[in-house]
Amino acid sequence: MKVLLVLYDAGSHAKDEPKLLGCTENELGIRDWLESQGHTLVTTSSKDGADSVLDKEIVDADVVITTPFHPGYINKERIDKAKKLKICITAGVGSDHVDLDAANARDIAVLEVTGSNVQSVAEHVVMTMLVLVRNFVPAHEQIISGGWDVAAVAKDSYDLEGKVIGTVGGGRIGQRVLKRCKPFDPMEMLYYDYQPMPADVEKEIGCRRVESLEEMLSLCDVVTINCPLHASTKGLFNKKLISHMKDGAWLVNTARGAICVTEDIVEALESGKIRGYGGDVWFPQPAPKDHPWRTMRNKYGGGNAMTPHISGTSIDAQGRYAEGTKKILEVFFSGKQDYRPQDIICINGHYGTKAYGDDKEHKEHKEHEVK
Repeated sequence: MKVLLVLYDAGSHAKDEPKLLGCTENELGIRDWLESQGHTLVTTSSKDGADSVLDKEIVDADVVITTPFHPGYINKERIDKAKKLKICITAGVGSDHVDLDAANARDIAVLEVTGSNVQSVAEHVVMTMLVLVRNFVPAHEQIISGGWDVAAVAKDSYDLEGKVIGTVGGGRIGQRVLKRCKPFDPMEMLYYDYQPMPADVEKEIGCRRVESLEEMLSLCDVVTINCPLHASTKGLFNKKLISHMKDGAWLVNTARGAICVTEDIVEALESGKIRGYGGDVWFPQPAPKDHPWRTMRNKYGGGNAMTPHISGTSIDAQGRYAEGTKKILEVFFSGKQDYRPQDIICINGHYGTKAYGDDKEHKEHKEHEVK
């Protein structure tokens, strides 16, 4: 079978660190294994435009593998011309780069390596909170430039202790974020989700559910977005929703860039409605060089903590999602379809909930909403 792998180019970095598996040079470590079984592997970073390698090679590919960090967007047009395509695999978590309805219509399975990088993302969220709240970026930039003006940084620097922290989404990542915030002794930890966490988990974390998203936002000093991108979460954080946030709050987004409206985030930061925005995700990816999130600042000259979607692709996470991708391929080649239920987004023309029961992870994909 033909496997098409879409990853980013790492150049010399791939030689510096062989464990950098998510790049075209190291190919998730699966080339020798695939070829030993008689399969063909085509690896590319070219994914945009009609002349891209992705567009040319998908025509007769049986398998497409891509990552959320350099996503190959598998839209309906590409699915329509991929007559042999049987399965799309996300090496990582998040399959919003695949048109799921089009995949279901063609009985194309869509799977991801659920749980492979949740701890990595949760750590990044907490780091970003601290970077924003303590006003780290302007302080670091000041030192690099040779300056030393304590007051210029301190006037916009606060403690995380005593703040109200809230997560939009109380799943695997949201729970881990709150657990990691607990030692900072926040005043309160809140979450918004369409269904509550188990009572024992709420008790362990010390958090409570707020049934209205607008109400939770009005209470929080720090908000972190940890929900999937679906039809009803696309553009969720627009000017109207942001207006419900506490004045001067900080917003962290490691979920998907399209959950936030680009221009509305810029306006909210520059006006002072929010004090800072820390985002690890963009739309599209890679982000254009002139994307306004690259350079936006609050009125104090800070409030920006952007990174190029690295939260879920640490070296440790790459090892986990590479191994998980190989296991999915092993099942696929066996023809048994006994995948881990939590990895299934679509199969046999249905969403995972219909094929494998009412699992919470699948329900999040099927519900397509944060109410």
